[in-house]
Amino acid sequence: MIRQLTLLVILLLQVLIFVAARKPQVPCYFIFGDSLVDSGNNNGLNTSAKANYLPYGIDFPLGATGRFTNGRTAADIIGQLLGFTKFIPPYAAATNQEISKGVNYGSGGAGIREETGRHVGDRISMDRQLLNHKTVLSRLSTLQSNSTFTKKYLKKCIYLTNMGSNDYINNYLIPSIYPTSNIYNSEQYAEVLVQQYSQQLKTLYNLGARKIVVFGLGQIGCTPAEIASFGKNGKPCVEWINDAVNIFNDKLKFLVKEFNKKYSHSRFTFVNLTSISAPQGGVAVPNNAPCCQVGQDGLCVPNSIPCPNRGLSVFYDAFHPTETANLVIATRSYIAVSPNDASPYDISLLARLK
Repeated sequence: MIRQLTLLVILLLQVLIFVAARKPQVPCYFIFGDSLVDSGNNNGLNTSAKANYLPYGIDFPLGATGRFTNGRTAADIIGQLLGFTKFIPPYAAATNQEISKGVNYGSGGAGIREETGRHVGDRISMDRQLLNHKTVLSRLSTLQSNSTFTKKYLKKCIYLTNMGSNDYINNYLIPSIYPTSNIYNSEQYAEVLVQQYSQQLKTLYNLGARKIVVFGLGQIGCTPAEIASFGKNGKPCVEWINDAVNIFNDKLKFLVKEFNKKYSHSRFTFVNLTSISAPQGGVAVPNNAPCCQVGQDGLCVPNSIPCPNRGLSVFYDAFHPTETANLVIATRSYIAVSPNDASPYDISLLARLK
């Protein structure tokens, strides 16, 4: 892992040096998703899904902002790779002066399905994030006083969406609270999720998005929380959970392919976290214990002391990756090391396409 990570860091530094001397490769960058990308939208919500306290943000320049990791999220790093000198602001705090560069709508606990995550409290589902985006577009149109210019402007931007993890973690895998696993088998549930997600992605397209990055799900069965809940049965991870997630990923990848055929003047691309997280990718390691002390909810205990070698850990808490893991995810999403990492384009190519 160390050797592969070192090579990726060298690649990242080379890319950052290249983009540092140039303006951003796209005019704006919009982010949709859950706690993997949340940068503070949950801070003011009535929810237990919050990360605005130490040891979260211990390695982040602005401290504990609400990011569910020790430093930057993968979405943060991708923004830097795209050439943005400032982090994209959360919707909850974005000013009129900032929204022209993009907005982060991500919300911890959120899902494709509206009911997903309700037991943790309030959260901003994908449907609600799209409504928030519509509000931002209205603000942009007013600020620019030219709807035609606004539409042309938005077509050049990158739209990243990373949604679906909670529809398993905080829905399907909790039969005591949610009935979905009693209604659907894993094949049926993946199909229902992807059908709903397809409508949400179509809405995003109808709102003017033309360069859309769709993240697949990571191997949820390898998270410390799911291993603690279900056991590994002699395997490295909870295989039946990963099998269910892989069904979803396969259907989502096919959907992206179909969208590129149907909407020929748009560019959708699929980021394959399973490929990126494979051992040869430099993320997976035998020790997948959380770096911080976790409570029953799998989040870091407030003001607890995290592990000292955070650069060698994959998971910061029982669900979320460390900045080191996010660095690998972001770098390989931006410049694919393998054809399986991102298809049909990596983000660097997507940004350059007209």
